[in-house]
Amino acid sequence: MRHIIVLPIGLIPCFNITTMVSPTSSQLRQAADLKEKIEALNTELAALLGGKAPARVEAPAAVETPAPIEAARAIEAEESVKPGKRTMSPAHKAKIRAAQALRWAKHNAAKVKIAAKPAKKGGMSAAGRARIAAAQKLRWAKVKAGKKT
Repeated sequence: MRHIIVLPIGLIPCFNITTMVSPTSSQLRQAADLKEKIEALNTELAALLGGKAPARVEAPAAVETPAPIEAARAIEAEESVKPGKRTMSPAHKAKIRAAQALRWAKHNAAKVKIAAKPAKKGGMSAAGRARIAAAQKLRWAKVKAGKKT
């Protein structure tokens, strides 16, 4: 499919504001040639699309979109739609949601189990502490006995 781009008059190099103030004869010739080419292309486009050729306009009063441009835009709009777009059924979407909810539930349950363990306070039993305390008392008793003599 051929795409035809028609530039508005403001975008054609010989029709910009700075050159329109005082156009030279070569610029006027170039503008006339471009205008003829545009009219020929519009006629050819209209023949391709099955419409009639637009009337020849000497000096455009207002910028209007010609019929060939509108037809080209309609063709582009039709091409932008993707044919055979895949969709998912509501039942399948519900299955996916349920599976994801189950995965999150398992993930969050694992976090709760890890946090539920009580923190270990110390690694020594009461009997072990009593043995250490008794041995320390004996050491201090020997130290004190050695100072008295």
